[in-house]
Amino acid sequence: MRRLAALALLLAATPAAAQGPVAPPDPVFGTWANPKHSIEVRTALCGADLCGAIVAASPQAEQDARDAGIDRLIGIELLRDYRKTGDARWSGTVFVPDMGRSFTSRIVQVSPNLLRISGCILGGLICKSQDWTRV
Repeated sequence: MRRLAALALLLAATPAAAQGPVAPPDPVFGTWANPKHSIEVRTALCGADLCGAIVAASPQAEQDARDAGIDRLIGIELLRDYRKTGDARWSGTVFVPDMGRSFTSRIVQVSPNLLRISGCILGGLICKSQDWTRV
């Protein structure tokens, strides 16, 4: 009985990491800057989906957003409802603040420090892409 109690105490004191391998976080998560470095977005899980909110914005980006009717950029969810569609690929919706519109979107993680984010119209027939870099 003492051995059983000692074993129970040992298992209770063992850190969770020692109980098995823990998968590293998906490399798409982190903070990313647009090509002009005027906006930074932090990507994370929102429920089961990928999302990204603006965490930093230049004064010019803030002014462009105000001109489009958006009072404040910080905290706006720029990337919404992205679902993984393949290896290093996601599909969702991107919000373009200076246009005040949302578009169908794809994200491809080109490398650990580079995301290619596309916004599309007409069912994906016409797309525009930007390469975002890890901050």
